Amino acid sequence: MKSSYQKQLDELITSLSDKKPSLLLHACCAPCSSYVLEYLSEHFQITILYYNPNIYPQTEYERRLQELIDFLPKFEPAIKNKIQLIQTEYNPEEFFNAIDIKTNPELAFEPERGERCRRCYKFRMQKAYDYAKQNNFDYFCTTLSISPFKDAEKINIIGQELQNLSELGPKWLTSDFKKKNGFKRSLEISSEFDLYRQDYCGCSFSKKKIRILKTEF
Repeated sequence: MKSSYQKQLDELITSLSDKKPSLLLHACCAPCSSYVLEYLSEHFQITILYYNPNIYPQTEYERRLQELIDFLPKFEPAIKNKIQLIQTEYNPEEFFNAIDIKTNPELAFEPERGERCRRCYKFRMQKAYDYAKQNNFDYFCTTLSISPFKDAEKINIIGQELQNLSELGPKWLTSDFKKKNGFKRSLEISSEFDLYRQDYCGCSFSKKKIRILKTEF
């Protein structure tokens, strides 16, 4: 039986005091961030970390980053709660090293939600954990679970494993943001702000798969 990650998050939010704990939120793009920021900003002091060297090509990486940069000053929850954005350098070799495609070439042909994706979740979440620990954040999390194509169970298992690395580190914010109509709400916000919504997850393997499907159909 799968855990009710949303129920756990609801219970945590209910238990919080008036003082907002700090949250380092890994974000993959503006659309996936939209509902998550709207939902969590009333309860946490959020800083966004944009770390996504999996995205291919670089122009796509920069387009998604710029969309997020442009979106935040227009979005009331981000303005009201003074949400900050941290950018990192684009280095796709970090992604290829993390998924170890040279040792496991079969991963290139996996469907989404497989082992390649799990490794991709993990290395980006590791970056978020490391940054949160170094900068004394109370919690860390990622927007990834809002997508119906992402495996929330794998994401939460990774998050808990990272939390367990140190008693002095940040806590993992258990979550499944697609619940409570979260994904639907992200579509509504995206439409309201005319946000760019990409048609593939981000990496070269997912882009190639979309190109093949478009050719076939």
